Amino acid sequence: MSELPSKLDFSDALRQLKAGQRIARAGWNGKGMWLTLSPGGEVAASDFWAANNKAFAIRNGGSAVVLPYITMKTADNFIVPWLASQTDVLAEDWIVID
Repeated sequence: MSELPSKLDFSDALRQLKAGQRIARAGWNGKGMWLTLSPGGEVAASDFWAANNKAFAIRNGGSAVVLPYITMKTADNFIVPWLASQTDVLAEDWIVID
């Protein structure tokens, strides 16, 4: 595999995310923050945390399909859903986290 440039634009970073890599902005202030792709898939009703999602999955035959989404590991060690800002999309300081 070819060596990655030290800093990526969002298109290249997104390709790395889809390939299973963790990515981050070099300019983020929080230490240890990164993004990962949660691939989604069919989830059993018993595996849902939210009561309304669990109830839907039960009514849906015992499971529900969750679509892929991006999550962030925050500086204070939480996993949260993440959505890119315009600044993130235009940034060219994305890096792959080993």
